[in-house]
Amino acid sequence: MIQVQNLSFSYTKQSFIENMNFQVQTGEIFGFLGPSGAGKSTLQKILTGLLTQYSGSVKVNGTEAKHHDNGFYEQIGVDFEFPSLYEKLTARENLRFFGSLYKKAGDPELLLERVGLLQDGDKKVSDFSKGMKSRLNFIKALLHDPALLFLDEPTSGLDPSNARVMKDMILQEKANGKTIILTTHNMYDATELCDRVAFIVDGRLAALDTPHNLIMSRGASKVTYTYEQNNREEQEEIRLDQTGLDEQLQRLIRENRLRSIHSSEPTLNDIFVELTGRKLQ
Repeated sequence: MIQVQNLSFSYTKQSFIENMNFQVQTGEIFGFLGPSGAGKSTLQKILTGLLTQYSGSVKVNGTEAKHHDNGFYEQIGVDFEFPSLYEKLTARENLRFFGSLYKKAGDPELLLERVGLLQDGDKKVSDFSKGMKSRLNFIKALLHDPALLFLDEPTSGLDPSNARVMKDMILQEKANGKTIILTTHNMYDATELCDRVAFIVDGRLAALDTPHNLIMSRGASKVTYTYEQNNREEQEEIRLDQTGLDEQLQRLIRENRLRSIHSSEPTLNDIFVELTGRKLQ
């Protein structure tokens, strides 16, 4: 779906994105993960044809992004971090207007019902909560049933309930066969949603793999256990693959003296810090 070769871009004389190479397969959720200012949004603007003064090749669904025509936007849907809606119009009026910009558009009623906004369809967007605006902005990107979705921080600022709704909708779109580009600095979203993630820092690609492979290749799971010793609670930590060799742990298990035990893996944030020396959040 996307082929990027030797991509470089600069806002000034100093390079901002440099010699970037990657591919995105049809039907996968591909995440750009990095701190603010790393180049994620710039890369998304290049892929969506908004920035064309780049060098190298950026092909989106077979079309060079800098040479696209209006038909290019019939194939992609974009959900920016900050909703691009007309607040003096109702939700229905917004969807009907944006739908009129495409050659074909789906039924706004079905989309509103899907995200739980059917009863609020005649309410002005200015009266919507942030979560409602985010859901409306998301289905606006789905109006013309695009093959490729670009989502920029789709859960930013949402409460846990609305964030869950948004993530479930994203997974449903993948199940429907869409390719999704997710731009985020949220490691939890990336771990849960993405088939593969690209670590971006200072305009370069620092790593690219599945979240699971990145986590497991850079650090083993650890086991932490606590027990009582001399009227004090003691804590020990070992590698998961060493539990069979820990004589103290085995003895505590036999004597039923463990107070707690749990395992943990490194997070994507841990891996990002290890690879780049920077934090995601």
